[in-house]
Amino acid sequence: MSTHLVVNPITCVGHGLCAELFPERVTLDDWGYPIIDPRPIPADLLAHARRAVAACPTLALFLRGQKL
Repeated sequence: MSTHLVVNPITCVGHGLCAELFPERVTLDDWGYPIIDPRPIPADLLAHARRAVAACPTLALFLRGQKL
């Protein structure tokens, strides 16, 4: 099963912390909102993705398809 990083655009207020913690897959638009790379997260980057998700101050970032 593949894991994807997803942002809830309603909850996100553009802190930009996700791009700072996970620049391999998150960039910011001109207003500071995340643009998420749609490719699956490889195993070697999964810990970085989890750290970005855990650090999101508005809980707008999450992983879809992750096995627990």
